[in-house]
Amino acid sequence: MRVAIAEDSVLLREGLARLLSDAGFEVIATCPDAEALMLKVRSYEPDVVVVDIRLPPTHSDEGVQAALDIRAEHPGVAVLVLSQYVELGLALKLLADSAEGVGYLLKDRVADVDDFVDAVRRVAGGGSAVDPIIVSTLLSRQRDDDPLARLTPREREVLELMATGRSNQGIADRLVITLRAVEKYVSSIFGKLGLPSTGGESRRVLAVLTFLRS
Repeated sequence: MRVAIAEDSVLLREGLARLLSDAGFEVIATCPDAEALMLKVRSYEPDVVVVDIRLPPTHSDEGVQAALDIRAEHPGVAVLVLSQYVELGLALKLLADSAEGVGYLLKDRVADVDDFVDAVRRVAGGGSAVDPIIVSTLLSRQRDDDPLARLTPREREVLELMATGRSNQGIADRLVITLRAVEKYVSSIFGKLGLPSTGGESRRVLAVLTFLRS
């Protein structure tokens, strides 16, 4: 898989390039800002882009805006956005229309190399990857007549993993339970939350996020 990286920190940019190269990715571009990234994407159309949410010149939302532009102009290019902090507004803006081929992770997640590489592969393959801390933050928000209160502790665990983009098998592996048990939990969660029981992993992630941000 061909990947382009946009990160203004030289050390992190080169570190990401080395990490992904060692994992078997072909790093075709490393860029210090959004303008350079857009030029490389238009020229080479990589399979996936890893981009910092805040880039020069203002370090506000250049990275997420570049991600949105890439999604609009190059729908075949997957996008994984990295952020230093939990920024729910920007995260949900990125995930507003589709969760397919989209990811949003905190930079600390890079330290877990296997999980990070797995997230890049999942996003590049058309799936999704949402940082567990983002999901936990959304789950912790109180709502009037909160339907989440109907969930059992195990169902909340399954919901959190589902919203991060894990498949049923991935959830089963993480919780060390059977696939059949996960399927029952997922069915129960969708029923209690009134969500459509869609088959695609990224579609159900979007359904969950739509509920959580409402």
